[in-house]
Amino acid sequence: MISRVLSAELAEHAGQRVTIAGWVHRRRRLKSVSFLVIRDRSGLAQVVASDVEPGAVPGEETVVRVTGVVTANPQAPGGAELTEPEIEVLAEPTEAPPFDLYRPVVPAALPTILDHAPVALRHPRLKAPLEISAASVAGFRRALDRLGFTEIHTPKIVASATESGANVFGIDYFGRPAYLAQSPQFYKQAMVGVFERVYEVGPVFRAEPHDTVRHLAQYTSLDAELGFVRDHRDVMAVLREAVAGMVEAVRGQPAVDLLNVTLPEVPAEIPAIHFTEAQRLTSGSEPGLPPDHSSDLSQDLSLDLSPEQERWLSEWAVREHGSEFLFVTGYPMAKRPFYTHPDPLREGYSNGFDLLFRGLELVTGGQRLHRHQDYLDALAARGEDVGPYEGYVQAFAHGMPPHGGFALGLERWTARLVGAANIRQVTLFPRDLNRLSP
Repeated sequence: MISRVLSAELAEHAGQRVTIAGWVHRRRRLKSVSFLVIRDRSGLAQVVASDVEPGAVPGEETVVRVTGVVTANPQAPGGAELTEPEIEVLAEPTEAPPFDLYRPVVPAALPTILDHAPVALRHPRLKAPLEISAASVAGFRRALDRLGFTEIHTPKIVASATESGANVFGIDYFGRPAYLAQSPQFYKQAMVGVFERVYEVGPVFRAEPHDTVRHLAQYTSLDAELGFVRDHRDVMAVLREAVAGMVEAVRGQPAVDLLNVTLPEVPAEIPAIHFTEAQRLTSGSEPGLPPDHSSDLSQDLSLDLSPEQERWLSEWAVREHGSEFLFVTGYPMAKRPFYTHPDPLREGYSNGFDLLFRGLELVTGGQRLHRHQDYLDALAARGEDVGPYEGYVQAFAHGMPPHGGFALGLERWTARLVGAANIRQVTLFPRDLNRLSP
C-alpha cells in the first residue's frame, strides 16, 4: 500500500533504488561524508551521504524519507546500506529527548522513562518488552482459537462491586454509583452458556493500596473459561496449551535476541503440588534451607503462599522436575472467591489453583460452581446477601455445565520473561498508587 522498504528488508533490494522512512536514530559527520542511522518499526538502516553540507544533515529524531541505492556492506545494520541518498525532512523535533535514544544501554532511571514514555519508549531496548508482550497475546489467541474458543469483549463499567478480595474504583455513572470492573469473571462464566469456550484480553482495575514492584491499579488480563470440564485439571491442561502457544509466538522475535531472553520450556504436563504439601515443603526455618519435614502443619495452615514461599517452590520445581512452571492446587476455600468449586474429597479445600513461573504467581484459576442452588448456599454460608449478585446468579438458573477458567496477568508474564525487576518496566503507561500520567 505504501511504496516504502523497511530497514529489515533492505538487503533484499541490493542494487535497486528504493525509499525508506523513519526517524534519524544517530547522526555522525566526518570531513567529507555523513552517516545517518534511520530507525523504523522493523529496525535500523544506515544511510551514507557524501558531499553534503553539514547543515543539510538532519539531527536525531528528525522524521525523514530517504531514497537511495541499496549497497551491500557487511559492517552496516542488516548487511546493506543506502548510498546516493535524497533526503526529505518530514518533521523536525522542537525538543531534545530526555536521554540519547541511540545509546545501546538506556542511560536513565525508571521515573525519567515513565515521565517521558511517549518518546523514551522509542529506545529499542525499552520498546522490546512491549513487542514481546504483543507476541504473547497473539500466541494466546492463536492457541485458544485452535481449541475452539470464541473471543468476547465484556463491559468494564459494572453496577455492583461483587468480586471478593480486592478493592474497587467507584465512578459516577450518570448520577448513580458504578464501578470499574475488577475482572470479566461473571460475564465469561455466563458466556459459557452461550459459546461453551470463551476468552478475553482486556484491562482490569484494582484499587491496589500496595506500592510494590509487582502491583498495578490497571493491568491487562488474559482470561479464559470453558464448559463441560471434569474438574480443575481440565482447566490446567488448557492453560498449559495457552502458555505453550505464548512461548512459541515469542520465539524468534528480534526482541528476544536484543534483550538476551531465555525462553522457558513448557513441559508436556506441568508439575503440580497440593497447597498443603507446598506449605509443608516451605516450613523450613530459613529460606533456601531444607525444610523441616518433621513439622506437622495440618492444624496451623495459613491461607495463602507468601512471595518468599513462591520463590522457594519455583526453585524446588526446577531442581526436582526441571520445570520453571509449577501448579499449586487445592487452596483453602476461605481464600478463594465464593464461586470456587470445593474439593469434593477434601473438606475446606478447593478445586482452585495458581500457576507459579520463575518465582511469581502468574495465573489464578479453578473449577467454578455451576448449579444455581450451590450459589445461593455459598453466599449464605459467607453471610452475604444475594441481592448484589442477582444478575450474575440468575444465569445459573437456566442450566450451566460444569466449567472453570483462569486469568493470566500479561505484565507479570512479560516481566518474568525479560527478567524485569519492576513490572512498570514492561507496562505501557502504568497506573499505580502514585501515577496517573502520562
